[in-house]
Amino acid sequence: MNPTLSRVFPWLFFAAAAVLPLLFASDYRLFQLTMVVVYAVAVLGLNLLTGYNGQVSLGNGAFYAIGAYTTAILMDKFGVPYWATLPFSALVCAGVGFLIGLPALRLGGMYLALTTFALAVATPQLLKYKLFEGWTGGVQGIVIDKPDAPFGLPLNPDQWLYLFCLLVGGVLFLAASNMVRGRIGRAMRAIRDQPTAAEAMGIDIAMFKTRTFATSALFTGISGSLGAITIQFVAPDAFGVPLSLTFFVGMVVGGGASIAGAIMGALFIQFVPNIAEEVSKAAPGAVYGLILIGFMFLLPGGLASLLRLLNGKRA
Repeated sequence: MNPTLSRVFPWLFFAAAAVLPLLFASDYRLFQLTMVVVYAVAVLGLNLLTGYNGQVSLGNGAFYAIGAYTTAILMDKFGVPYWATLPFSALVCAGVGFLIGLPALRLGGMYLALTTFALAVATPQLLKYKLFEGWTGGVQGIVIDKPDAPFGLPLNPDQWLYLFCLLVGGVLFLAASNMVRGRIGRAMRAIRDQPTAAEAMGIDIAMFKTRTFATSALFTGISGSLGAITIQFVAPDAFGVPLSLTFFVGMVVGGGASIAGAIMGALFIQFVPNIAEEVSKAAPGAVYGLILIGFMFLLPGGLASLLRLLNGKRA
């Protein structure tokens, strides 16, 4: 791709994503597209951890839940504006991610995957625990209000929420892109591919692993906050193991170690289950499984590998 075009294309894509849905999409479609942005940020957070740094996590749904509940509690109990809850979610999730990342220094491969899986299993139960019920609402969850457009903008709540999530997502994608293209990204990939060589080159593996875990949790927590604001409701059963597996599917289908792949993975996990249900209302899970298997056979490197192939042909 032409270097000038490669620099301009992301901005054109962002402008089209901001304007076209407002002109042509219904409120329901806007809700779906908003959730695509939410899932894309969550998949991006997992991709930084697993795709770029090689730490396999099956528990990022727990960080999504922590971010969602942080926003819901701050809005419901303390009247904090929805936009002001995002920094709190980021800090809380980054702190939890850092603490979870410490045991990751001694674990790897399937052992780390099992540890994070246990976190995903435990989180819904902790949210229902009586000790925290006064804050989390227990099994009933928390209902929050959908925000209106500020400054008298001629937008309905769905349109404004889509733009708000797109803006936050755009900032996070830009930050992640700059990170993986720089020194930090090179160190992350070196630890993933050749940890012994990386350590010999003076890379502090312990520091990078824990910071990557914290960064992944930060991204996923902000995604959870945006999801809570969009859906206007949080409850423990919405953050079970299937959510963590869904993020993992989105990362694999979109393509590991790919920024653009996070967007494609989010499109997959938002729309393909609906397509599967339209194909067969009796066995949508079977259709979804066949589609997933087909993707893995045809594009084992994920959808991002198709983009790389097309880009290579153009070059």
